[in-house]
Amino acid sequence: MVRVVCIALINVIAVVATIFGAAYAVQPAYGIGFEKDVYLWIPVLGNVVAVMVIPFVGNLSDRIGRRLPIIVGALGSGLLSFGYLYAISIHSVPLAIVLSILMWGVVYQGQNAVYPAFYPELFPTRTRVTAMAISQNIGVFLSAMLPALFATVAPPGSENIPMKVGGITFAICVVVAIAAYSARETYRVKLNDLGERDAVPVPKPEYDHMRAQSLAGAGAA
Repeated sequence: MVRVVCIALINVIAVVATIFGAAYAVQPAYGIGFEKDVYLWIPVLGNVVAVMVIPFVGNLSDRIGRRLPIIVGALGSGLLSFGYLYAISIHSVPLAIVLSILMWGVVYQGQNAVYPAFYPELFPTRTRVTAMAISQNIGVFLSAMLPALFATVAPPGSENIPMKVGGITFAICVVVAIAAYSARETYRVKLNDLGERDAVPVPKPEYDHMRAQSLAGAGAA
């Protein structure tokens, strides 16, 4: 459960994109001066792009595993947070929108597209729903407290706000990546063996054959 709590902290990217980023961009005290109506398009566009990206990432995780997309998504979006906040700091609306879409709508989906499958697969049937729900919600709760931390570390009038907030964000994303790397790979484990420490994955050729048959059957239907 601790591992899932740590991975769920990647919600920090949504916090940076929509909560702290919005405050930084539009609150007069920060002196950036983005228009509120313009800035509200950032979550809209990010989610539109995410809807298109999620199916591709989900399909990729069925081919290469769950952990790699999460690790790449965490580290990549954490790095992009520096650029996103820097774009706000230099008053560049187009650059902020482009980087927010890349950070949240594309790279972040490495985790967001995979966790609905990956989290349950880490637990045995007897405790699967409860363990996933509790641990995920603890992680989301902790990440929801981050705007208060960001405002304390980078209040209006302070210097190097992109580096301070981006540094905290990236550090949290490193924790996410380490937690995902430490988990067992689950995508080739049989349903009844999920969550068992001694579970043996299905051999890759056999798995690929079963997946191809499943996809062919779905296509025929």
